[in-house]
Amino acid sequence: MPREKKTDVNRLITLLNETYGTEYKCYLNFETPFQLLIATMLSAQCTDARVNIVTKDLFVKYPTVEYFANADITELEKDIYSTGFYKNKAKNIIACSRKLLELYNGEVPSDIDQLTALDGVGRKTANVIRGNIFHEPSIVVDTHVKRISNKLGLTDSEDPVTIEKELMKILPKEQWILYNIQIIQHGRTVCIARKPKCEECTLAEICPSRK
Repeated sequence: MPREKKTDVNRLITLLNETYGTEYKCYLNFETPFQLLIATMLSAQCTDARVNIVTKDLFVKYPTVEYFANADITELEKDIYSTGFYKNKAKNIIACSRKLLELYNGEVPSDIDQLTALDGVGRKTANVIRGNIFHEPSIVVDTHVKRISNKLGLTDSEDPVTIEKELMKILPKEQWILYNIQIIQHGRTVCIARKPKCEECTLAEICPSRK
Protein backbone atom coordinates (compact mmCIF):
# COMPACT_ATOMS: atom_id res chain seq x y z
CA MET A 1 0.00 0.00 0.00
CA PRO A 2 1.39 3.46 -0.86
CA ARG A 3 2.63 5.50 2.05
CA GLU A 4 0.19 8.35 1.36
CA LYS A 5 -2.76 5.93 1.44
CA LYS A 6 -1.62 4.64 4.82
CA THR A 7 -1.32 8.21 6.12
CA ASP A 8 -4.83 9.01 4.86
CA VAL A 9 -6.23 5.96 6.61
CA ASN A 10 -4.51 6.84 9.87
CA ARG A 11 -5.95 10.35 9.68
CA LEU A 12 -9.37 8.96 8.79
CA ILE A 13 -9.34 6.71 11.86
CA THR A 14 -8.27 9.60 14.09
CA LEU A 15 -11.04 11.84 12.76
CA LEU A 16 -13.70 9.12 13.06
CA ASN A 17 -12.69 8.26 16.62
CA GLU A 18 -12.61 11.93 17.65
CA THR A 19 -15.97 12.67 16.03
CA TYR A 20 -17.99 9.57 16.88
CA GLY A 21 -16.12 7.98 19.75
CA THR A 22 -15.00 4.40 20.17
CA GLU A 23 -18.02 2.90 21.91
CA TYR A 24 -19.45 -0.25 20.40
CA LYS A 25 -23.17 0.14 19.72
CA CYS A 26 -25.88 -1.61 17.75
CA TYR A 27 -28.78 0.33 16.25
CA LEU A 28 -31.11 -2.67 16.36
CA ASN A 29 -32.84 -3.55 19.64
CA PHE A 30 -32.35 -7.12 20.86
CA GLU A 31 -31.87 -9.20 24.00
CA THR A 32 -30.59 -12.48 22.56
CA PRO A 33 -28.37 -13.51 19.63
CA PHE A 34 -31.40 -15.01 17.89
CA GLN A 35 -33.35 -11.77 18.23
CA LEU A 36 -30.49 -9.85 16.63
CA LEU A 37 -30.43 -12.39 13.80
CA ILE A 38 -34.16 -11.89 13.14
CA ALA A 39 -33.90 -8.10 13.45
CA THR A 40 -31.00 -7.99 11.00
CA MET A 41 -32.89 -10.13 8.51
CA LEU A 42 -35.83 -7.74 8.78
CA SER A 43 -33.56 -4.71 8.30
CA ALA A 44 -32.86 -5.56 4.65
CA GLN A 45 -34.24 -2.65 2.60
CA CYS A 46 -35.74 -1.22 5.78
CA THR A 47 -34.68 1.32 8.40
CA ASP A 48 -33.48 0.21 11.81
CA ALA A 49 -36.06 2.52 13.39
CA ARG A 50 -38.92 0.73 11.61
CA VAL A 51 -37.48 -2.71 12.51
CA ASN A 52 -37.29 -1.70 16.18
CA ILE A 53 -40.97 -0.69 16.10
CA VAL A 54 -41.93 -4.06 14.58
CA THR A 55 -39.75 -6.25 16.81
CA LYS A 56 -41.03 -4.61 19.99
CA ASP A 57 -44.26 -6.60 19.59
CA LEU A 58 -42.84 -9.37 17.42
CA PHE A 59 -40.47 -10.67 20.10
CA VAL A 60 -43.31 -10.74 22.62
CA LYS A 61 -45.51 -12.76 20.28
CA TYR A 62 -42.63 -15.04 19.21
CA PRO A 63 -40.34 -15.21 22.28
CA THR A 64 -38.14 -18.12 21.18
CA VAL A 65 -36.72 -19.78 18.09
CA GLU A 66 -39.34 -22.52 18.47
CA TYR A 67 -42.16 -19.99 18.12
CA PHE A 68 -40.71 -18.66 14.88
CA ALA A 69 -40.05 -22.17 13.56
CA ASN A 70 -43.69 -23.11 14.12
CA ALA A 71 -45.17 -19.81 13.00
CA ASP A 72 -48.01 -19.64 10.49
CA ILE A 73 -46.39 -18.01 7.47
CA THR A 74 -49.45 -15.93 6.55
CA GLU A 75 -49.70 -14.56 10.08
CA LEU A 76 -45.97 -13.85 10.25
CA GLU A 77 -46.20 -12.01 6.94
CA LYS A 78 -48.82 -9.71 8.48
CA ASP A 79 -46.67 -9.19 11.58
CA ILE A 80 -43.65 -8.01 9.57
CA TYR A 81 -45.52 -6.43 6.65
CA SER A 82 -44.27 -2.89 7.27
CA THR A 83 -40.58 -3.91 6.93
CA GLY A 84 -41.07 -4.63 3.22
CA PHE A 85 -40.37 -7.81 1.23
CA TYR A 86 -42.43 -9.50 3.93
CA LYS A 87 -43.24 -12.68 1.99
CA ASN A 88 -39.61 -13.56 1.37
CA LYS A 89 -38.56 -12.49 4.86
CA ALA A 90 -41.26 -14.58 6.54
CA LYS A 91 -40.32 -17.65 4.48
CA ASN A 92 -36.62 -17.23 5.32
CA ILE A 93 -37.22 -16.56 9.01
CA ILE A 94 -39.23 -19.75 9.43
CA ALA A 95 -36.77 -21.85 7.41
CA CYS A 96 -33.79 -20.32 9.24
CA SER A 97 -35.39 -21.01 12.64
CA ARG A 98 -36.07 -24.63 11.73
CA LYS A 99 -32.51 -25.11 10.55
CA LEU A 100 -31.15 -23.61 13.78
CA LEU A 101 -33.20 -26.12 15.78
CA GLU A 102 -32.21 -28.99 13.54
CA LEU A 103 -28.49 -28.31 13.30
CA TYR A 104 -27.54 -26.16 16.31
CA ASN A 105 -30.08 -26.92 19.02
CA GLY A 106 -31.59 -23.49 18.51
CA GLU A 107 -28.32 -21.63 19.11
CA VAL A 108 -26.88 -19.08 16.66
CA PRO A 109 -23.45 -20.24 15.39
CA SER A 110 -20.44 -17.94 15.18
CA ASP A 111 -18.79 -19.41 12.09
CA ILE A 112 -19.42 -17.29 9.01
CA ASP A 113 -19.87 -20.29 6.71
CA GLN A 114 -22.44 -21.81 9.06
CA LEU A 115 -24.23 -18.48 9.34
CA THR A 116 -24.37 -17.82 5.61
CA ALA A 117 -25.70 -21.35 5.04
CA LEU A 118 -28.85 -20.34 6.92
CA ASP A 119 -31.85 -19.25 4.87
CA GLY A 120 -31.89 -15.49 4.29
CA VAL A 121 -28.49 -14.87 5.89
CA GLY A 122 -25.86 -13.19 3.72
CA ARG A 123 -22.42 -11.90 4.67
CA LYS A 124 -23.82 -8.59 5.91
CA THR A 125 -26.17 -10.27 8.38
CA ALA A 126 -23.52 -12.81 9.36
CA ASN A 127 -20.99 -10.07 10.09
CA VAL A 128 -23.50 -8.15 12.20
CA ILE A 129 -23.92 -11.27 14.33
CA ARG A 130 -20.19 -11.99 14.49
CA GLY A 131 -19.34 -8.44 15.47
CA ASN A 132 -22.09 -7.70 17.97
CA ILE A 133 -22.57 -11.12 19.58
CA PHE A 134 -19.24 -12.88 19.31
CA HIS A 135 -17.03 -9.77 19.08
CA GLU A 136 -15.29 -11.20 16.05
CA PRO A 137 -13.71 -8.34 14.06
CA SER A 138 -15.84 -7.94 10.96
CA ILE A 139 -16.85 -5.34 8.41
CA VAL A 140 -20.51 -4.94 7.57
CA VAL A 141 -20.98 -3.47 4.11
CA ASP A 142 -24.36 -1.78 4.22
CA THR A 143 -25.47 1.07 1.94
CA HIS A 144 -23.69 3.71 4.05
CA VAL A 145 -20.38 1.81 4.24
CA LYS A 146 -20.50 1.06 0.52
CA ARG A 147 -21.29 4.63 -0.53
CA ILE A 148 -18.98 6.49 1.84
CA SER A 149 -16.03 4.11 1.40
CA ASN A 150 -16.24 4.85 -2.31
CA LYS A 151 -16.45 8.61 -1.65
CA LEU A 152 -13.36 8.40 0.56
CA GLY A 153 -11.44 6.58 -2.14
CA LEU A 154 -10.94 3.45 -0.04
CA THR A 155 -12.51 1.32 -2.77
CA ASP A 156 -13.91 1.77 -6.25
CA SER A 157 -15.98 -1.40 -6.21
CA GLU A 158 -19.77 -1.74 -6.09
CA ASP A 159 -19.64 -5.37 -4.95
CA PRO A 160 -20.16 -5.72 -1.16
CA VAL A 161 -17.90 -8.78 -0.81
CA THR A 162 -15.08 -7.06 -2.71
CA ILE A 163 -15.52 -3.91 -0.61
CA GLU A 164 -15.44 -5.98 2.57
CA LYS A 165 -12.17 -7.65 1.58
CA GLU A 166 -10.56 -4.38 0.44
CA LEU A 167 -11.48 -2.59 3.66
CA MET A 168 -10.10 -5.49 5.69
CA LYS A 169 -6.75 -4.99 3.96
CA ILE A 170 -6.74 -1.22 4.46
CA LEU A 171 -8.12 -0.82 7.99
CA PRO A 172 -6.47 -2.23 11.13
CA LYS A 173 -8.41 -5.16 12.54
CA GLU A 174 -9.24 -3.39 15.80
CA GLN A 175 -11.04 -0.69 13.79
CA TRP A 176 -13.29 -2.94 11.71
CA ILE A 177 -16.38 -2.97 13.94
CA LEU A 178 -15.93 0.68 14.92
CA TYR A 179 -15.67 1.69 11.26
CA ASN A 180 -19.11 0.14 10.65
CA ILE A 181 -20.66 2.00 13.58
CA GLN A 182 -18.99 5.32 12.80
CA ILE A 183 -19.67 5.32 9.06
CA ILE A 184 -23.33 4.39 9.54
CA GLN A 185 -23.74 7.33 11.94
CA HIS A 186 -21.82 9.59 9.55
CA GLY A 187 -24.02 8.53 6.63
CA ARG A 188 -27.22 9.18 8.55
CA THR A 189 -26.29 12.58 9.96
CA VAL A 190 -23.67 14.25 7.71
CA CYS A 191 -22.83 12.42 4.49
CA ILE A 192 -26.49 12.00 3.57
CA ALA A 193 -26.95 10.35 0.18
CA ARG A 194 -29.35 12.90 -1.29
CA LYS A 195 -27.70 15.99 0.20
CA PRO A 196 -24.28 15.57 1.85
CA LYS A 197 -23.35 18.31 4.33
CA CYS A 198 -19.77 18.73 3.14
CA GLU A 199 -19.43 22.10 4.87
CA GLU A 200 -20.10 20.40 8.23
CA CYS A 201 -18.07 17.25 7.56
CA THR A 202 -15.09 16.56 9.81
CA LEU A 203 -13.71 14.24 7.12
CA ALA A 204 -13.70 16.96 4.43
CA GLU A 205 -9.95 17.56 4.72
CA ILE A 206 -9.18 14.03 3.50
CA CYS A 207 -12.23 13.32 1.32
CA PRO A 208 -11.52 13.42 -2.42
CA SER A 209 -15.27 13.68 -3.13
CA ARG A 210 -15.91 16.81 -1.06
CA LYS A 211 -17.64 19.68 -2.82
